[in-house]
Amino acid sequence: MNPPDSAPGIVAVVLVAVATLAIGTWGLRFSRTTSDFFVASRSVRPALNASAIGGEYLSAASFLGVAGLVLAFGADMLWYPVGWTAGYLVLLVLVAAPLRRSGAYTLPDFAEARLASPRVRAACSLLVVAIGWLYLLPQFQGAGLTMEAAIGAPRWLGALVVAAVVMVNVLSGGMRSITFVQAFQYWLKLTALLVPALVLLFVWIGDGAPNPADASSAGGAADLWSLPLGSGGSQGLYLTYSLIVATFLGTMGLPHVVVRFYTNPDGRAARRTTVVVLALLGLFYLIPPVYGALGRVYGDADRSNVLVLELPRLMVPGLGGELLAALVTAGAFAAFLSTSSGLSIAVAGVISQDVIGHGRASGVAAFRMATVVAVVVPAVLTLLAPDLGVARAVGLAFAVAASTFCPLLVLGIWWRGLTDVGALAGLAVGFVGSGSGVAYALATRTTTGWAAVLLEQPAAWSVPLAFATMVLVSLATRSRVPVDVRRFMVRLHTPEAVALDRGPRSVR
Repeated sequence: MNPPDSAPGIVAVVLVAVATLAIGTWGLRFSRTTSDFFVASRSVRPALNASAIGGEYLSAASFLGVAGLVLAFGADMLWYPVGWTAGYLVLLVLVAAPLRRSGAYTLPDFAEARLASPRVRAACSLLVVAIGWLYLLPQFQGAGLTMEAAIGAPRWLGALVVAAVVMVNVLSGGMRSITFVQAFQYWLKLTALLVPALVLLFVWIGDGAPNPADASSAGGAADLWSLPLGSGGSQGLYLTYSLIVATFLGTMGLPHVVVRFYTNPDGRAARRTTVVVLALLGLFYLIPPVYGALGRVYGDADRSNVLVLELPRLMVPGLGGELLAALVTAGAFAAFLSTSSGLSIAVAGVISQDVIGHGRASGVAAFRMATVVAVVVPAVLTLLAPDLGVARAVGLAFAVAASTFCPLLVLGIWWRGLTDVGALAGLAVGFVGSGSGVAYALATRTTTGWAAVLLEQPAAWSVPLAFATMVLVSLATRSRVPVDVRRFMVRLHTPEAVALDRGPRSVR
């Protein structure tokens, strides 16, 4: 493949960065209070909020990773987008409305209010930061890959550019400002994938619609379509089920996803937001597999991480291919910016409340100080950490979220018997179990034998273990159930219309 013409790619990156900063600056005029910075004063309507959630949720793994996985491993990889979308169905049924009615700003806020325990709050704060930074790593890595593939720049430059733009945007207006930015970026990402995909499909048809099985450039074997998640047999089956558990249940534990539901006006709006999100994600995830399938005809399996960026040039020669590649580059850069912004806000909110907020700084000043920490630390780690696969790193973040916050939220919302000791024990077991997979992934890139497979995808055993630990330890410490748990549970499950009709007595 010839070296890319860097001019269109540079223009695309600059335009996305400028548009992001311009919309963020425009949103600044609406951000005046602490509530504006943390939860946009709880006034974001479902349509706008759903677009913003789609913007921040469709990360590097969605934009680049899915197509690359389909190219390298076949149609089994479609479990990733299916799980990432279906996670919102679980969120809709179990969590969305009660979490909004809790009145919390962050996950640690909810945990402390539900269990009356500062220790649980501290544990949740550490987990939010850990998951947020783990999820930020592939965003910055993806930005480096994009800059390298699009304009031939060194990988570290992409990470620094994204970090700088995100920091300026979050510092300027917080959640209120970022909501407008992320909503814009969802539609930009959808357009940036859809338009080139349609053009490439017409090119494929014009070439006689060659069969991927006949193409030597994608690995030269038709059996690539049937490769499972593992090496086959029982290990491949386990990996598939574990991936399903992680993606279905991990969504509700992702701090940047959960924090957006606090911005809805009420529980009903939170449910409506989730329904719209399901539609937006379903629409988006129809497109990446098209790139993966075309990559089997025209692409290179050894370049799977940047397939989406390179495929337009491979299929369309000359200026047309460069322009299509620039459009895809713009969408990829928007993906990194929007997800990184949401994660940075979630992490900064926790750091500002639970670390910096205990000092002299408070409110907006503490939030801005925390934003610097939330962005700089993972940016530095990206330059030092080994090169994890983008989708693999995101999958690990989902596994940790599913093993920790999922049990806490489900049991905390639906079971009055949960205690602070039970919650702490379950969080510890879930984090150690899933965290072992993260440590393994950072230490090695090979997966051989059952021990390695269990660490590669730990969710299938770490999630049930965390649930069981929370339940059993809570049953053994029944005396520690908060005295006002009934009142709090009624608050979580009483629709706002009923509460208004009945007045203050509705929470008794």
